[in-house]
Amino acid sequence: MRASIISIGNELVGGVTVDTNAAWLARELTAVGCEVFEHATVGDDRSAIAEAVSSALGRADLLIITGGLGPTPDDVTREGIADALGVAIKTHPDAEGQIRDFYQKLQRRITPSGYRQALIPVGCEVIANPWGTAPAFGGRREGCRFFALPGVPSEMKAIFRAGILPKIVVETGGRRSATGVVRCFGTSEASIGEKIADLMAAERNPKVGVTADEAVISVRITATGEDEAAARVAVDADIAEVRKRLGRYVLGECEATLSSAVAELLKSSRKTIATAESCTGGLLAKSLTDIPGSSAYFLRGYVTYANEAKTGILGVPEGILASEGAVSEAVARLMAEGCRRQAGSDFAVSITGIAGPGGGEAPDKPVGLVYFGLADERGVFVKQILFGSHLSRNQIRQRSCRTALNILRLRLIEGDWP
Repeated sequence: MRASIISIGNELVGGVTVDTNAAWLARELTAVGCEVFEHATVGDDRSAIAEAVSSALGRADLLIITGGLGPTPDDVTREGIADALGVAIKTHPDAEGQIRDFYQKLQRRITPSGYRQALIPVGCEVIANPWGTAPAFGGRREGCRFFALPGVPSEMKAIFRAGILPKIVVETGGRRSATGVVRCFGTSEASIGEKIADLMAAERNPKVGVTADEAVISVRITATGEDEAAARVAVDADIAEVRKRLGRYVLGECEATLSSAVAELLKSSRKTIATAESCTGGLLAKSLTDIPGSSAYFLRGYVTYANEAKTGILGVPEGILASEGAVSEAVARLMAEGCRRQAGSDFAVSITGIAGPGGGEAPDKPVGLVYFGLADERGVFVKQILFGSHLSRNQIRQRSCRTALNILRLRLIEGDWP
């Protein structure tokens, strides 16, 4: 069943309020086997609502509309839906009764405008709203089942689960969906897409898609089956195949992060880590200690931002700093060595770079240039990456932190320099 969601409200299209209803509804619909193929946001404009609803009715099997069912003049969703259906709006006795009962329970006097919420497009069924004053309603047109709900999130969720979801389950024949996510790092979205292109074919079940967020690539897998168990079997099979094809780039599933992946590897191998940071200012240490139980593997972190700190704490010679500069392969190497020596850790990771926006005047040391050092009992590995001056200071710092974590992760899983 292909589903469309329309959210209505000037506050949504104007960016004043974030539309959380659509995201919640999409998750609920996906879980019962619906394929949500579009979200639309429309202002409180009768003609625009009518146009959006009419268009969706012609493309979707299921349409969910939220917002604009209140008592004020700008609440014109019911009128817009009626225009799309080609019918009038009329006071519905069931809706009127619900509104009257709600006010009586609260021992409040209802105003004339309150009864405006009892106006329902002719031919639609009224769906109870015990949690507020605006009844929901629904109907069917052109092979599409549609429902209109209030926009207040608490009311919308309660009405949907109590009065609408059971109807949708009947429509879908009781089918269920399951979802899995494989998190990756260290390669591009395009490269991953090429490796799993056949799994992303539009006609497949499961559906497989790829998204990127600050260099972390997520492969999302959603399957539909006769029941949840059947859907889960299909998802797990695709997860196994994605893991096989992507190999070292996979850091985990579901909510896995680079920090959690590294934490598990350090704990399972009973190894310890210390950090020496310059441009990231302690972000790497924070990432490692964000994980509960980090005292089992994290010994200490040094933020050696100034050259004097690199010399005084880590033992980087002043002559090297003068000749090579703080952002250099030599300094990254010496920072890692000094950090491991001072902390007595199994591993030490160093980061030194130019996060910008200042600096980077020298042609060979632009903004975005970062060096990483990794020291252990077998020696020191140094990696240089040019992230690019097009990234913001925060992006360069965050990506530097994640790159450092990944260098350590690969060392732990492969036993060789990454």
